[in-house]
Amino acid sequence: MQIITPGMRLVPEAVLANDAALFRTIPETPAHADSSLHRVIIVGGGAGGLELATRLGRKFGKRRLSVTLVDRNRTHIWKPLLHEVASGALSASIDSVEYIAHASRHHYRYRIGEVVGIDRSRRQVFVAPSFDDDGRQIIPPRVLGYDTLVLAVGSVSNDFGTPGAARHAIALDTAEQAARFNKRMMDACLRANAQYEQLSPGQLHCVIVGAGATGVELAAELHKSMREIASHNLDNIDFERLIRITLIEAGPRILPALPEHLARASARLLVDLGVQIRCGIRVTEVTEEGIRLGEKLFVPAELVVWSAGIKAPDFLKKLDGLETDRINRLVVDETLQARGDENVFAIADCASCVLPGYDNPLPPRAQTAHQQADHLVKVVAARLVGRAAPAFRYRDYGSLVSLADYGSFGSLIGGLKIEGLLARLMYRSLYKLHLKAVHGLVKTALDSIGEMVARRTRPRIKLH
Repeated sequence: MQIITPGMRLVPEAVLANDAALFRTIPETPAHADSSLHRVIIVGGGAGGLELATRLGRKFGKRRLSVTLVDRNRTHIWKPLLHEVASGALSASIDSVEYIAHASRHHYRYRIGEVVGIDRSRRQVFVAPSFDDDGRQIIPPRVLGYDTLVLAVGSVSNDFGTPGAARHAIALDTAEQAARFNKRMMDACLRANAQYEQLSPGQLHCVIVGAGATGVELAAELHKSMREIASHNLDNIDFERLIRITLIEAGPRILPALPEHLARASARLLVDLGVQIRCGIRVTEVTEEGIRLGEKLFVPAELVVWSAGIKAPDFLKKLDGLETDRINRLVVDETLQARGDENVFAIADCASCVLPGYDNPLPPRAQTAHQQADHLVKVVAARLVGRAAPAFRYRDYGSLVSLADYGSFGSLIGGLKIEGLLARLMYRSLYKLHLKAVHGLVKTALDSIGEMVARRTRPRIKLH
């Protein structure tokens, strides 16, 4: 039997193949004092998982349903905002949700930890131990029982095995990664401002690999933030001449998953800002000094961000026999039930859901997670009374892109095109809808007022 030690990362293959006996020796942690309650375990506290836990808690309360949210982080931040955290336009510490406090207010339980496997026959979830920064165990390994299991673990960046990408490029999957990039950006500007010699090739050059929504929006946010940084007494940095941003896309155009008119409008704006766009070429290597394009061309760069595609976390590939697609997403039916197990469901980015009338899985967007979380409340309600789970109906409300303060573009239902202030307001309303789902209308309104006041008292970007 394997001994769990600090720093060890358990993966399902090892757990299920060799160490299932380890977890079977651990007593199951009671989910509720009333063992007769239906137990819902939600793995992952992203947009879909947190909204689902909140809605179930509000609807049923702790006396009618046992709801437990498991996440390895202690706080939640809406993932579409991570590019703003990376640029410094947003502070993760201010705009995050603390799971412990939130769970107490909304009638569900939060358990910190990383799920490393499940036993479907016993209806159990295996949670790895947690350690502090000094390697001391905080929480031992646990086993949680469930009647309904919902996997909402989201997605991570997919580097497609590109040499050096994992080591030298920064992905924006978590608030910690976004904050780390922001610190690197600040350090790069301070270093360049203090040095007497001429800037080396690639210095103050940021390359963004992948021109989907994250990459495109990040390019605009970085342009705004780096110009703002340079204006704060960094007199030796000529922003227009020294700071460069390059956006690279393997496909023929930027924003490949969105309507072409959005891509054209966004490309024109970025080019006007001085962002260099290179399409139709692949990154073949990332090094400490920059990136290699194709076989011969090397582009020096001090900062490299990887946003060229996503996949579901690798541990889903062999999660006790559940079926996955080529990018690790759990295959679900039209009720969002995992294929082959009536007690397991998946939502949002980690679910591969092809509905009748669709040729491809639903897109990994915030509106998909929002709608699927709402649907699973109905599914749980049906399961409590022994009814069949209803089918999920998806409605595409369109697409929106916001390029910092420079411009916003949208394509709504029926092909309606919008831009400017209206598009910007609708883009921000997506976040407000998420806040309303997790906090309620009153707190969201009060927080919005507080945000407007705070804008007048704090710097426009994070400078530390």
